[in-house]
Amino acid sequence: MKALLWIVLIGCLLANVYLNFLVDDGGTAIALSVVAGLGVVGSGLGLWLLRKSPS
Repeated sequence: MKALLWIVLIGCLLANVYLNFLVDDGGTAIALSVVAGLGVVGSGLGLWLLRKSPS
C-alpha cells in the first residue's frame, strides 16, 4: 500500500511540474493541476496516516 502511495505522490508531483512548465492551455492546465495537487495531498495524508509510531 505504501509503495502505491509513493508512486502516486511522485507521479502527481511530476505531473504538476510538467503542467506548470509545458502546458499553456489556461483552463485545462488549471483543472489538471488541481487534480494533481489533490493527488499529492491525498497520498501524502495516506502516507502520514500509515506511518509507524515510534515505540
